[in-house]
Amino acid sequence: MPAISHPDLLVGTSTGDDAAVWRVCDDRALIATVDFFAPLVDDARTWGAIAAANSASDVYAMGGRPLFALNVAAWPRDVLDLDLLGDVLEGASSIADRGGWLIVGGHTIDGPEPMFGQTVIGEADPSKIMTNDAARAGDAIVLTKPIGTGIVATALKRLDSTATEGGGVLARAYSAAVASMTTLNDAASRVALRHGISAATDITGFGLLGHLHKLAVASGVAINLCVNDIPLLPDVVPLAADGFVPGGTDRNIEFVRAHVVANEAAPGWWPELLGDPQTSGGLALCVPQARVTALCDELRHEGCLAAVIGEVSDAMAGAAGSIRLT
Repeated sequence: MPAISHPDLLVGTSTGDDAAVWRVCDDRALIATVDFFAPLVDDARTWGAIAAANSASDVYAMGGRPLFALNVAAWPRDVLDLDLLGDVLEGASSIADRGGWLIVGGHTIDGPEPMFGQTVIGEADPSKIMTNDAARAGDAIVLTKPIGTGIVATALKRLDSTATEGGGVLARAYSAAVASMTTLNDAASRVALRHGISAATDITGFGLLGHLHKLAVASGVAINLCVNDIPLLPDVVPLAADGFVPGGTDRNIEFVRAHVVANEAAPGWWPELLGDPQTSGGLALCVPQARVTALCDELRHEGCLAAVIGEVSDAMAGAAGSIRLT
């Protein structure tokens, strides 16, 4: 699409290509974002809940709050009962109720496979919007959710239903992944705003490395990551070793490979986990070192994960966007 220029269309604020920010007045901006996808899990209500939480992620990543949403769905009505779609909508409604936004309508089409998501409209103070282009050398990088949802979703598709039952190979990973994907980033966003973070991005389809690379390019900096400090969902390392790796991982790693330097101490699983496409992932927050302890303490007090996974550094000549793994 051609670039659009308008004085009220704020640039440098989007954490992805699926969101835009429009200044309404000096102290109010609207955030518009959309996301939808095919089922990740077998339970319809859980899928709806995950999709709604994921759809609101960009709003929270910018320090905003969702106001209302429109459901977006494709449904093979000759194959799947419409009652199942009702369950999906109920799951989405439960998340919207939790996050305080209204679902005011939507649109459904016939499709060869089920798809569901939401268009979400939120608001934020233009002077306080969190951006992905203002990270500074010396900032700590704090992650608010574990990594590995793509691997779990891939294993779920390939294994039989008993894998998620008690004692099954997916039992712990599935439970933790659903809990993570249905957790909103609202508390993490509010805490980040209170502590004056430098930059933020949510971690979704491009994986941890892809989103941090985009943040580093936009900010003109480099990033150092301590791989062993990155929180992972339980059992995802052996699952990845067994080949349960989504197709998008290779594309994500290809996107960043020229910008990543891994030293000998980096574990061998880093491409599969750090390139893993996330659904409803957490926030990566860049915060000055003087504020990192207070930020992490309050995140944990609010029930959020707070893992310091690395720091921002000056980019050497021509190396903005580079990521060093140790």
